[in-house]
Amino acid sequence: MDVINDVSSKNAPPVERYKDMVLLPGDTFRMGTNKPILIKDGEFPSRNVTLDAFYLDQHEVSNTQFQEFVSATGYVTEAEKFGDTFVFEPLLSEEERAKISQVRHDMKRFVSIFINNLGSWLHPEGLDSTIEHRMHHPVVHISWNDAVAYCTWRGARLPTEAEWEYGCRGGLENRLFPWGNNLTPRGEHRANVWQGEFPTNNTAADGYLSTAPVMSYKENKFGLYNMVGNVWEWTADWWNVHHHPAPSYNPKGPTTGTDKVKKGGSYLCNEQYCYRHRCAARSQNTPDSSAGNLGFRCAADVS
Repeated sequence: MDVINDVSSKNAPPVERYKDMVLLPGDTFRMGTNKPILIKDGEFPSRNVTLDAFYLDQHEVSNTQFQEFVSATGYVTEAEKFGDTFVFEPLLSEEERAKISQVRHDMKRFVSIFINNLGSWLHPEGLDSTIEHRMHHPVVHISWNDAVAYCTWRGARLPTEAEWEYGCRGGLENRLFPWGNNLTPRGEHRANVWQGEFPTNNTAADGYLSTAPVMSYKENKFGLYNMVGNVWEWTADWWNVHHHPAPSYNPKGPTTGTDKVKKGGSYLCNEQYCYRHRCAARSQNTPDSSAGNLGFRCAADVS
């Protein structure tokens, strides 16, 4: 491990291990769905999963929390080391956009509207942006490896996909969202997602064009905030699209793979383009990938 990225116990944080976490009781729940919307993502089948009790962060890890980690350890994120991350092009300033010499429109639509080498967790929307007024927003441009390093420093870990989905559902069964099946019950926005025509017009009817503070909107019945929308969240599991319908106990996914599972969708999701702001939805990235809509929250075992 790089000396500058040594996050061993000698740099342990001077905070309680379970600070800002919620204790979720052991229980059996229905994971996945028998009505998959994105079949290729392996959202099905619905199956019984039993989990031991565990702790889960009440909200996504914020810029304030990640800055404490960096200040204590000198950690350098992979986006900073590689000079390679993804920024949503429409969020760049005119000055930063002018620096772009070429956008590869021959690539997939999602990739073509993101630009490499223009951001980091300290500069979430281009090199001339800062987190000065976003300390309570989720930290972004965080790879899976970065997230593991932070969780290790806290004496915690990333949640498994099953733990994450259990937390998302908040005790409800067979529902799309943490609160039910209606995205905006009684006209109330419950998540930070895209409103309008993607990617040309975001009305920001939910109050935000990009990230929202980590405790925005109403928490679910477990007291967890922003389980869908806002930013994608890393989980511990390797990616796999084939799931056995038989009941399982504390599942952890495959033992190896090339991509890691991320859950929850982001502020760029809507029903027409990326309908993954649902509890059963899932996607994947390589462990060294990062983007301006990708963050995480930690979990911890019960001592």
